Amino acid sequence: MAQQPTINDVARAAGVSKGLVSLALNDRAGVAPGTRARILEAAEELGWHPNPSARGLTSRRAYALGLIVRRDPSIIEADPFFSAFIAGVEIVLAERGQVLVLSVVPDVESELKAYTRLARDKRVDGFLITDLLDNDHRIRLIERLGVHAVTLGEPNIDTTFPVISRDYDRGIAALTEHLIALGHTRIAHVSGDEQMLHGRLRRDQFVRSMEAAGLKYRVIPTDFSPEQGAAATDTLLDSAEPPTAIIFGNDPMAIAGMSVAHRRGLRLPDDLSITGLDGSQIGSYVFPALTTLKNDPTEWGLAAAGSLLRLIEEGEADDVALPPAELVVRASTAPPARP
Repeated sequence: MAQQPTINDVARAAGVSKGLVSLALNDRAGVAPGTRARILEAAEELGWHPNPSARGLTSRRAYALGLIVRRDPSIIEADPFFSAFIAGVEIVLAERGQVLVLSVVPDVESELKAYTRLARDKRVDGFLITDLLDNDHRIRLIERLGVHAVTLGEPNIDTTFPVISRDYDRGIAALTEHLIALGHTRIAHVSGDEQMLHGRLRRDQFVRSMEAAGLKYRVIPTDFSPEQGAAATDTLLDSAEPPTAIIFGNDPMAIAGMSVAHRRGLRLPDDLSITGLDGSQIGSYVFPALTTLKNDPTEWGLAAAGSLLRLIEEGEADDVALPPAELVVRASTAPPARP
């Protein structure tokens, strides 16, 4: 196998010292424009690329971001949000020769140990905080560890970290109004884990919309898993006054709910309208195609990784407000059947 070119090879090809090459390749001051151009041209011709480990020795950087997820692996497996989000993160990191360190943990104790270990071993330069909790303990922990971070969503405590957010309120209000306009008066919400801020906020907006319309409603909390989404659907359909429409806290639960309805012999959407909230691509391929909100998890990943790298490299980064989640009407919603 051909040996990879080194910084010494670049120095020889450009006719300069190794130190000058280092300054030029790291975009530091002290290099004449013509010399810098000659060095960069030599590096390009040789096919030289920076070695993350070597860069870390001199810059005290790990050139890696950390993502620690405390969820049951089966939930992550079934939820397309995480794979699309990670894809967005990896697009940014691949362009810069950096990596993502992913850790899936079962409980709070393991989660705290993972954050502490990765930070103290200097294996990551910062963390992507997902699934925000009420008074989230991770924010204070990461601040104490002296590591950078960004949060997906607005915490309900003070934070010095940049926030990546998307307005769901208008989308959920539009979704609820869409069902009411179709003639639905018995609408239920299968919410996600209400210990997570986004699960609670989605539920609260649904409740506000139903109360503003003067309609009764029912909410069943779950852990965001398809299994619990299916169980909640059975519970609702077995009730004395079953809903004619159900809004699920994410698309995987909605698809599980559709399966339950099909198994019971219901015609969708004639007998039951079903919606999700995540805008996952798979929702457009199920039958009937799933009404949901446009979310774009890849966009979350691009924004979060870009913001965190700016914070690490420049010392500051602004909050990022993604476009609001918009209603996407497909075939899974229709007027309720006549009594």
